[in-house]
Amino acid sequence: MGWLKRLFGLEKPEDAQVNPDPTAVSQNNDTGEDTPLERVGLNGEYDQSGLAKRVALAFDENPEFDNIDSLYVAQTGGTVVLKGSVPSQEILDQLVEIASSVSGATDVTTDQVSVG
Repeated sequence: MGWLKRLFGLEKPEDAQVNPDPTAVSQNNDTGEDTPLERVGLNGEYDQSGLAKRVALAFDENPEFDNIDSLYVAQTGGTVVLKGSVPSQEILDQLVEIASSVSGATDVTTDQVSVG
């Protein structure tokens, strides 16, 4: 089961994007105000958990992490919060690198992750 399905109960949408084009996001916004990148969903729509969902999508794109089912992704503003456990520090480092590369992520915290 993929990250999006396990964490959010979602199948991967057809045009889902990890790093949406910020100009397209502004154009999709009905209020005329820019949507903060951490609130941009998988298809450019406003989503309170948009950053966490796009991080889950980024993890889904790497089959190496398919068997990790004890780690969870949340967000506080632009901070990605990882919780749970991972098999090794190397895997955690890779997940942090991927999460950091998602647009809108300003920080990644791992203080709630156990290794081993």
